[in-house]
Amino acid sequence: MLVVTAVGSGLVLLEATVVNVALPALERNLDASLAGLQWTVNAFTLTLSALILLGGGLGDRFGRRRVYLVGLAWFAVASLLCGMAPTLEWLIVGRALQGIGGALVVPGSLALIQSSFHPDDRARAIGWWSGMSGMAGAAGPLLGGALVDAAGWRWVFLINVPVAAVLALLLVAHVPESRGSEQSGRFDVAGAVLAAVGLGAMTFALIQAADDPGAATFAGCLGLVASLIFVRIERRSRTPILPLGLFAARPFSVANLAGFFLYGGLAGLFFLMPIQLQVTSGYSTLATGLALLPLTVLTLVLSAWGGALTTRIGPRVPLVAGALICGLALLLATRIGPDASYLADVLPVVGLIGVGIPLITPPITATVLGAVPDARAGTASAVSNGVARAAGLIVVAALPLLAGLPQDAANNSAALDRGFDVGMLICGGLFILGGLIVWFGLPHPQASPPSRYAATMRPAVHNSKFHSGPQ
Repeated sequence: MLVVTAVGSGLVLLEATVVNVALPALERNLDASLAGLQWTVNAFTLTLSALILLGGGLGDRFGRRRVYLVGLAWFAVASLLCGMAPTLEWLIVGRALQGIGGALVVPGSLALIQSSFHPDDRARAIGWWSGMSGMAGAAGPLLGGALVDAAGWRWVFLINVPVAAVLALLLVAHVPESRGSEQSGRFDVAGAVLAAVGLGAMTFALIQAADDPGAATFAGCLGLVASLIFVRIERRSRTPILPLGLFAARPFSVANLAGFFLYGGLAGLFFLMPIQLQVTSGYSTLATGLALLPLTVLTLVLSAWGGALTTRIGPRVPLVAGALICGLALLLATRIGPDASYLADVLPVVGLIGVGIPLITPPITATVLGAVPDARAGTASAVSNGVARAAGLIVVAALPLLAGLPQDAANNSAALDRGFDVGMLICGGLFILGGLIVWFGLPHPQASPPSRYAATMRPAVHNSKFHSGPQ
């Protein structure tokens, strides 16, 4: 169960980071501007974040294993299309299709764990899931660097096809079906469409703000209107893809709000650092991947410990500690520039991030799942992952504009270096803000906050233990 769910989710997370180290190669081979590179990253994140709520709802209604299997097949076909892309436009469309497959896979992975493990074992299982899937995401730069140097950027996408096929076979053979017994067969198509329009329009506005202010303003207004209509529809729908009642549970709301800033900071780091190391510091593609290897190792080794620590003392202290550690790392990242020393400049950043991520991901995930009934596990997982992906989408779209990054980043290392420093300070600020939200928003482990679901579930934190099963 853990292998299939973690590797499947990790495959999606891998695709969110593996392409970053290939961005300079894409810029050269497909004649892409910085805006084109942003869309290469964000086309995937856009459809993933916009449809992940729908994916979680479909799994709860029609069977989590069934939807997970469909998602794996869709993801594999889309990866094949990306690997065959003759133009940047083709690649961007393929990346959008990849995100649709990922939206069916990611929420199902956590929901299958939630429905299969005893409540006393879930936090530890989530820790292992976080470590294994997080390792895949963290391994993206290394794997991408090796593939780009050895076989070309197309294999960054083609490698997904055989992995997805093996996972599908294991899923059918060994993972039982589960679904939310409270769910009906109908789902909220209007909500899914409005979520996609709102996120897509706002992303377009942020990316195109410098080049086409008129179109960006129109898109921003369209995104705002679509978002407001989305909230109105979700309040009235009998089967919303985003049940707003979930946010009545304070731990659920606080964890997702903090997660928005924490995962946004990580997305900004993973977008800019590979470009900075290759263009400004002179690293090769493979050397860039190897430079980030300690992050991968630490994420794998420490994530299970992060889950166990959450079980013992609650999520508040680990989350704040992880946010502060990552904030410090991004402050140190401003030292990475021309001829950067790996041991003195890069390794401290990578090492601290590798310690911080295992203190962030398991507590947020356990808090979100522990605040809702089991029947809502798929939807809750989708909300949490959707928030994380939307955060990355918005930060990657806005960061070049806010940091003053040049469109010709590969040919303007001095301007890139200045923009990188500003971008790291912005992302560091996001980590600090996320930590403050956790510190003031989550209760102490001894407290049991009231929630809308208090009558049907145990509190998310009680006597230093995580619970999420019904009383």
